[in-house]
Amino acid sequence: MSNDSLTAAQRRQLGALVAVYPMADELGRRFAERGFELYLVGGTVRDTLLGRRLGDLDFATSATPGQTERVLSGWAERIWLTGARFGTVSARRSGHPLEITTFRRDVYPDGSRHPDVTFAPTIEADLARRDFTVNAMAVSLPDHRFVDPYGGLADLGSRTLRTPVEPATSFGDDPLRMVRMARFAATLEADVDEAARKAATTMAATLDGISRERIRDELSKLVCAPAPGRGLDLLCDTGLADRFLPELPSLRMERDPLHHHKDVYSHTVAVVERCPPHDLVLRLAALLHDVGKPATRAFAAGGRVTFHHHEVVGARMAHARLRELRYPNQVAEDVSRLVYLHLRFHGYSDGRWTDSAVRRYVHDAGTEEQLSRLNLLTRADVTTRNRAKAHRLAQAMDDLESRIAALAAQEAMAAVKPPLDGHEIMRLLRLSPGPLVGEARRHLLDLRLEHGPMDPDDAREALLAWARERGLA
Repeated sequence: MSNDSLTAAQRRQLGALVAVYPMADELGRRFAERGFELYLVGGTVRDTLLGRRLGDLDFATSATPGQTERVLSGWAERIWLTGARFGTVSARRSGHPLEITTFRRDVYPDGSRHPDVTFAPTIEADLARRDFTVNAMAVSLPDHRFVDPYGGLADLGSRTLRTPVEPATSFGDDPLRMVRMARFAATLEADVDEAARKAATTMAATLDGISRERIRDELSKLVCAPAPGRGLDLLCDTGLADRFLPELPSLRMERDPLHHHKDVYSHTVAVVERCPPHDLVLRLAALLHDVGKPATRAFAAGGRVTFHHHEVVGARMAHARLRELRYPNQVAEDVSRLVYLHLRFHGYSDGRWTDSAVRRYVHDAGTEEQLSRLNLLTRADVTTRNRAKAHRLAQAMDDLESRIAALAAQEAMAAVKPPLDGHEIMRLLRLSPGPLVGEARRHLLDLRLEHGPMDPDDAREALLAWARERGLA
């Protein structure tokens, strides 16, 4: 396709791209004067045509990395050659990061995390190696010629994901592209070409050779996308999820006519989509909040199904899976804590809590950020179609949040801690550092949560009484 394929609006969008980043044309002229081609490529072109805000600028060139370095010398403020062996030279100009990559073909040897790079002779050959046609479009610089050899513009218009070459070839070069397909289905709200879907189903096991870190990064983008359900459905339908997140398809539990329970998988997707998209920890917690249900399902009299303690089992499972996917330990801890606590609120809706129970809810959540996440997850978890029940639960959460705010104003609950520190406890009870000091601190913290702020003298008397009961005084 050429510029004639573009609508007037799309031509204006591409023109606006260069207007916002005039250095692109400036750089294009530098390459052209030295006999090299330069193109804006990939996500830069795609997002411009979608009218989205751009991040970094990605370029492709006929110049080798050494030639690119010479073109940039004296023009770029900084140049990095760390990716030169893969054909990429990074630079910065006027505060903007740039990546300029030599036309190339990538081949991933079996079991390898890194491609063998061979430089390609043309932009068309370079675009053929891209994952999907919507990412295989380019704009030449400085003449702004639109290059679309694989129909990416039409696929972008119809929101269709296709590979530029045969799907088996594309996915064989890099199996991670199958997970990227699910990610783009979620971020672009796109449908997947049937040939690509079948190839992913057939080749799902090849994902086992891809590093957990690369899969983790794609999963994070998918979970935080505008339409995560599209991507999650694709992962489960093709068997890809079985390779790195088997807890998710396990939620599609068979339901028989005698025992009825909510469709746990559909409920999970709905909860994820009801959570704010900018918070990865919250969306991961929504994704994993019911993973303990398959292991705890039991059938009771009268056609009831129970999942007793699924939040406890689920918290352990969530932590283990996130660590296996190489998420930071703090992310795993925060998510598993939310999974563990996600049912706590339902006791509040059944009857008004004491101030002590409200304090414990806040304390167990941890930080103020985690408390906010817990409340948001609790609200999102209400997917019932019974409007009266949903309204009642929403009102109960409104009431709980009001009480938390009122108690926080009175008692500085965000900083709840024992009224005496470890040094005071050891001095008062004549103890050396050890488990008994921790037991004493927990006892004082329980008193603080139960009764509210304590005067230091009252705390000392309470601690001495506890010590006498233990035979320590």
